[in-house]
Amino acid sequence: MVGLLGLVCQWVAWRLRLPAILFLLLTGIVVGPVAGWLNPDMMFGDMLFPLVSMAVAIILFEGSLTLKFKEIQGMESVVWRILSFGLVASWVSISVFTSWLLDMDWHLSLLFGALVVVTGPTVIVPMLRSVRPNARITNILRWESILIDPLGALLAVLVFNFIVAESTGGNEWLAVMLVFFKILVIGSALGCGAGYICGWLLRNDVIPNYLHNVFVLISVLAVFALSDTLEHESGLLAVTMMGIWLANMRGVETENILDFKESLSILLISGLFIILAARVNLDDLAVLSWQALAILGFIHFIARPLKIISATLGTSITWQEKTLIAWIGPRGIIAAAVSALFALRLSQLGFENADLLVALTFVVIIGTVVFQSLTAKPLATWLGVVEQAPRGLLFIGANQVSRTIAKELKRLGFDVMLADSYRNNVRQARMDGLKTFHGNPVSRLAEKELDLVGIGRMLGLSQNDDLNLLAVQRYTREFGKKRVYALPTQASLRKSERETVSEELSGIALFSEDATYSKLASLVAQGAEMRTTNISEEFTLEDYLEKYGSKAIPMFVLDPRKQLTILSGAPTREQVTPGSRIVALVKVERVVEKIEEKKQEAKGADKAAEK
Repeated sequence: MVGLLGLVCQWVAWRLRLPAILFLLLTGIVVGPVAGWLNPDMMFGDMLFPLVSMAVAIILFEGSLTLKFKEIQGMESVVWRILSFGLVASWVSISVFTSWLLDMDWHLSLLFGALVVVTGPTVIVPMLRSVRPNARITNILRWESILIDPLGALLAVLVFNFIVAESTGGNEWLAVMLVFFKILVIGSALGCGAGYICGWLLRNDVIPNYLHNVFVLISVLAVFALSDTLEHESGLLAVTMMGIWLANMRGVETENILDFKESLSILLISGLFIILAARVNLDDLAVLSWQALAILGFIHFIARPLKIISATLGTSITWQEKTLIAWIGPRGIIAAAVSALFALRLSQLGFENADLLVALTFVVIIGTVVFQSLTAKPLATWLGVVEQAPRGLLFIGANQVSRTIAKELKRLGFDVMLADSYRNNVRQARMDGLKTFHGNPVSRLAEKELDLVGIGRMLGLSQNDDLNLLAVQRYTREFGKKRVYALPTQASLRKSERETVSEELSGIALFSEDATYSKLASLVAQGAEMRTTNISEEFTLEDYLEKYGSKAIPMFVLDPRKQLTILSGAPTREQVTPGSRIVALVKVERVVEKIEEKKQEAKGADKAAEK
């Protein structure tokens, strides 16, 4: 039942373009404390804590795999400030306010503050795609969410470990620090060591490709168990450090591992959050009542603005941009998963009111996601920081055909983004000065990290027809069905009803009905070039067609207002007016000669065969 409910929640979130965590938590509360259909403690018994621990370990490992130090280098100073003293200011202020308002133990207050400073890409990205703020706001919020995810988790783990150390070490400060030091050393050393060994084995192909994912998963669970055996509660720190080490080790490909871990995380998160939410005690929420809302208000209206204001002092960011950045900060997966795990453990250690951690955290998550989802877009519109109609184009594939077309569009002033999972293609595109995304464009990693700021249309130019079709279905809900295009497939040329994909799923035909990838790739390989031709009263569309004829494949029309039309057939007079420009792939003379020579050679070979 839990698996089915999780699947339904993920689907509803996908349809409504809202964070899935919102529906998972609400579903868990409904089937658990409200309806009484699900009782995790009775269902799992003593296995609940170990299962939750392992699930959180995998989620933390996947999150830490996205933290790459090279991405922090050269980062805007604003993001650096948010990740450093902005994070500390927010953590301390939330902890102090919570302790004062609820008269809560300062240990729990510090842990709660560490839990709710984290904003995650799984909740930020859907909101940004709905609001569509300008590039500066989007980049700051996106990078904050990606980088603060593992850093915030690490902070929460360290605070938790300190609490455990104090509980274990008694009242003697030296004993407390000794336990905390052991947790830090064992967790860090084992995590970094395991990360290096795994990375070395993967980099040197000691482990075959088809075993990479299983090997890493087993390694994560083994490191978690071993670290916890050597020093209790050091396992989460170990797997976090292991992920960070793997992510930053040279020559180690983590994309496929990330894809697998993302799929596994979706399964774990769906089940985990429903189970955790089902354990929420509604009496705790009733006891908190207005205090929970006061804490939510403090986090949103005071702590978050304090964090952003302190990080943006002396920068060129306008007050309108600062306001929206401070307004958007929904909490997500790490906060929910880790709070429930720590609450379980602290309850076992005898901390009173430890269960309040879960109730408070869930109130903050649901409150920030719902409130900000409803108000962020109207606020952005009122502030005047909404991205104007996006003119950029997303290319599925960074192959030679894509690069050839993208370079010409970039020269004409359009933003282009090429997405490809093949490293050589991505490397060549970067050498050509094109923006790229290295990874599968329909993966969950792309959902989180693919920068679509200023992008309004998608062109399926991959040599893989199936990937183009998947991309059409994925990005139709992003851009609309009239703004996604894909090259015709070989099956569509054969006009076979058994093989041809329906038009609703295949997108708008790109360039022309016979412009398949193999045809375009053949022309480019033989030296065909992208050319932009001015159309005027003296040189009309008819003159253009007469001059180039079959030697050109018109692809785009750029009108006098610099609006780009993507062609799906021969250009018409309505599309091409005086002052417009036609962008086409043109066979130059030497290419035409080569093609004729090949045709003659083919005819000669046929005649020889007949004889």
